[in-house]
Amino acid sequence: MTSTASYSERISFLRQAVQEADHIIIGAGSGLTTAAGIDYAGDDFRREFAPWIERYVFTDLYTSSFYPFETPEEYWAYWAKHIWFSRYRTGATELYKTLLHRFPEAFIVTTNVDAQFELAGFPTERIFATQGDYCWFQPASGSPKTLVDNREWVFSVLPHIHDCRIPTEMIPTMPDGSPASLNLRVDDTFVEDFHWHQQARRYTDFVQRASQDNLLLLEFGIGYNTPGIIRLPFEQMAQRFPHTTLVRFNRDNPEPYIEDMPRFAAFTEDIATVINLL
Repeated sequence: MTSTASYSERISFLRQAVQEADHIIIGAGSGLTTAAGIDYAGDDFRREFAPWIERYVFTDLYTSSFYPFETPEEYWAYWAKHIWFSRYRTGATELYKTLLHRFPEAFIVTTNVDAQFELAGFPTERIFATQGDYCWFQPASGSPKTLVDNREWVFSVLPHIHDCRIPTEMIPTMPDGSPASLNLRVDDTFVEDFHWHQQARRYTDFVQRASQDNLLLLEFGIGYNTPGIIRLPFEQMAQRFPHTTLVRFNRDNPEPYIEDMPRFAAFTEDIATVINLL
């Protein structure tokens, strides 16, 4: 494909690539969740986070996650609401369920931490969530490499949030009483437990098995926050592997032509619309 290819030509190219694929890898970033309707700066955010917007002048859920709260009571009140909003509130969205219907055998690699692929029904053994999952607490020190489900804590805390704070006694800890933190990759304390390493190996093995066959890489909503995890490796695979096709869905950074990549197409159009055309 070239930058001058029409929409219909790109749709035909995608249809043929799907039909011919022996293996499919879906790479997903935050743009896919936005396309699915979980908008981190939309009406839902403004409604649910109204007290925080008024107090801290938050504008969206992404930038607010870096706010330097003065007290742990404020910090954990915000994160209880954030985890609920992003992980537990919506269940599986229609777009992710459509992806499961269209590509049930795909392997998933994602920087998203909202577990939408798992909620939609993709088998967990074919999901590599490289950056963690909102549903887990880990030791704040990063050791031992233990994860604890936080769902019960989140739902028990929500009714007790007042004035953007929680009671001190509700600040979460690990089972041994040590401080807890979120299992999100923000620094070198991020816990890569047994499951994380198992999925990393499964993903590597899948890529190796598929490298000489007809491999289709579907890249959804990945920008330049962490391009080295999915975006650039996908480009390298499409350039190195002899029968690999890369189809990129990106509203803002499609790069519609990449040198030395003969089997490539880019879509800036709505993801759900394009997928439904298949």
